[in-house]
Amino acid sequence: MDGRTDQKWAVETEDLVKTFGSFTAVDHVSLKVKTGEIFGFLGPNGAGKSTTIRMLCGILMPTAGKGRVGGFDIFKEAEKIKQNIGYMSQKFSLYEDLTVEENIDFYSGIYGIPREIKKRRKEWALQMAGLTGRRESLTSTLAGGWKQRLALGCAILHEPAILFLDEPTSGVDPLSRRRFWDLIYELAGKGVTIFVTTHYMDEAEYCGRLALIYRGRVIALGTPAELKTEHMPEAVWELETDKLVASLEVLQENRKISEVAVFGKNLHLVAKKEDDLSSFIPALLWRQNITIQRLEQIEPSLEDVFVSLIESQDREAMREELKVDR
Repeated sequence: MDGRTDQKWAVETEDLVKTFGSFTAVDHVSLKVKTGEIFGFLGPNGAGKSTTIRMLCGILMPTAGKGRVGGFDIFKEAEKIKQNIGYMSQKFSLYEDLTVEENIDFYSGIYGIPREIKKRRKEWALQMAGLTGRRESLTSTLAGGWKQRLALGCAILHEPAILFLDEPTSGVDPLSRRRFWDLIYELAGKGVTIFVTTHYMDEAEYCGRLALIYRGRVIALGTPAELKTEHMPEAVWELETDKLVASLEVLQENRKISEVAVFGKNLHLVAKKEDDLSSFIPALLWRQNITIQRLEQIEPSLEDVFVSLIESQDREAMREELKVDR
């Protein structure tokens, strides 16, 4: 394969755009992914993650902008990109009516793996997926976590230097997700560049760097720690009470609290750093017959950061709409 993946950047885009009629799915996305890093693309469903990844994989032609993957131009060298990457799509891409082994053989043929190494790669994939004893099983009989590992094995049979994973753990149980990430770390340790899309906040913590995308635009970029410190200008407090819903309703009306969100059995409150919520919230809730079990300032999570950024984007969009209406 004519790979060019020895450069510093495995993936580069500049003002990448994709429109469908009057709808802009990807809006001037610029980013760089270092060779050998685990790069996360985080955003809600419909944010533009899958459309971006399909352009980078040479599946979808961009409308405008620039981009290179493994040194190949996404406009002019899409076929070379496909030969030099691994791609695991959001929708399960294996054939349910084939056996585990037949699926591996099929993808070996697609990737043109030479006969002399085909057997070795097949055994590696079976062992990696934990399916050595189930090579004759129909793929349709496998549990979600095993299908996921098999799909990963098939995506990297040809030992690509760059691996694109589009929502790879969607719909599988937490334990299978954790095991899948162990495999990702193993691959990254061998120098493989991982570009993964997800809407799971806990998975985003596993990435070296992240791009947060919303409505087709990258709204923040950096390491998880950088995003928490640089993109969270306000303080986050965690509140535990005996009446969650009632507390939420009361605090949503308070002007000193810019955001209130449910986090499990607790509430996360966002306010200015100079405001000490412990000075007035206990009395406020006490008047509503609500008992506080715990109230403390905490380090913001990525979900706190993302919610805050989205709220800011929505407020800005609303201000722009009001200007137009006037």
